[in-house]
Amino acid sequence: MAKAAVTYRCTECGWTTVKWVGRCGECQEWGTVAEASAPTGVLRALKPVVVGADRAARAITSVGTEPAERRPSGIGEFDRVLGGGIVPGAAILLSGEPGVGKSTLLLEVASRAASEGRPVLYVSAEESVSQVRMRAERTGALHDQLFLASETDLATIIGQIDAVRPSLVIVDSVQTVSSGSTEGIAGGPSQVREVASTLIRVAKERDLPILIVGHVTKDGSIAGPRLLEHLVDVVCQFEGDRQTALRFVRALKNRFGPTDEVGCFEMVGDGIAEVPDPSGLFLSRTTTPVSGTCVTVAMEGRRPLPVEVQALVVATTAPNPRRVTNGVDSSRVAMLLAVLERRAGIRLGDKDVYVSTVGGVRLAEPGADLAIALAVASAATDRAIPHTLVAFGEISLAGEIRPVTSGKQRATEATRLGFSTRIDERAATVREALRVAFTAAATPRERELDAAF
Repeated sequence: MAKAAVTYRCTECGWTTVKWVGRCGECQEWGTVAEASAPTGVLRALKPVVVGADRAARAITSVGTEPAERRPSGIGEFDRVLGGGIVPGAAILLSGEPGVGKSTLLLEVASRAASEGRPVLYVSAEESVSQVRMRAERTGALHDQLFLASETDLATIIGQIDAVRPSLVIVDSVQTVSSGSTEGIAGGPSQVREVASTLIRVAKERDLPILIVGHVTKDGSIAGPRLLEHLVDVVCQFEGDRQTALRFVRALKNRFGPTDEVGCFEMVGDGIAEVPDPSGLFLSRTTTPVSGTCVTVAMEGRRPLPVEVQALVVATTAPNPRRVTNGVDSSRVAMLLAVLERRAGIRLGDKDVYVSTVGGVRLAEPGADLAIALAVASAATDRAIPHTLVAFGEISLAGEIRPVTSGKQRATEATRLGFSTRIDERAATVREALRVAFTAAATPRERELDAAF
């Protein structure tokens, strides 16, 4: 008798194949292909359930509009990203690269909550209790209301929550916790789904906020099934370069607040410190203006940040001049160099050009085009731009300066920081912007010579 054909189906996207594979050929997820005949947990027929009066559907106009009660975490920059504080019953996912400081930040959040007399449960599935205690002692996070547990079993973690009855739970991390009721290794798609859904259900049923740490893949995306990001209420990304002490927390998803806020932190010897005013982190400390530097005001969410752009132009005899960038888009810089040569008459075809930002910050918005162009032109002509000048604007291929978003907010921040000269879309063209910048930097004698010429 012929054997019945077996079909395999991806549990994420439904892609089917006649043989088992480790990676789905459609959605490229690992470990999601299973036998189609295997139980999926979905019933073919459901019997309707009588809904009680307390759970009956109501008109949307009759639902109360009281704002969600927020509980400050004690860290202003973290509260800024969350929208004002932690909402009871919220499931918050914090992801980031290894060693960026996720555990340090959450341990600080736990200590601040414990210092207010509220019990906090910190579950570490990656470190032992003694290791967490040593880190807490170094960062000054020792409190009697902060309870530690080193568990990797989901059922045991739920038991710890029942025993401690905390007001805040931190699980580090979701990829290292497993459930005995689900097959697969810890960190697999099925285990991550089961662990995350159970923790979120506990959070909703008990009105208990839970902070969950998530790993990232090589390309920086959150590891595990995409369902993990859909289940939680808030998704935060912890970013930072290991070579610098500056760290950023961004909200990628927030059901209770905005997603365009950014929190600034700095890694210090005794832990992590918030930076309420990072205006001086991205500016150089030179007292005398140096050629090849220009300050712009970039928008990180709704926060304006002054950033200094530095450029160096060196003559070369190589057939292909080098274009080296750090913190800015290389293709954008190549376009600006072409605009400067064609629209402003600055020869750069036989010179090496190096462009970088101060402080390790990355500029990805087009509003930094004008500052990059002025810095390169200043380095090419060896004429310094004064420290009191700030520039922001987008440059088109025609050499025109276009307005950027939040221009008024950028201008207000520049005025607050003491920048007296501002170059923006009012200059109209790159050539006019260069004239204004070099006129502001010139001495009275040089201005007379320029006028005579």
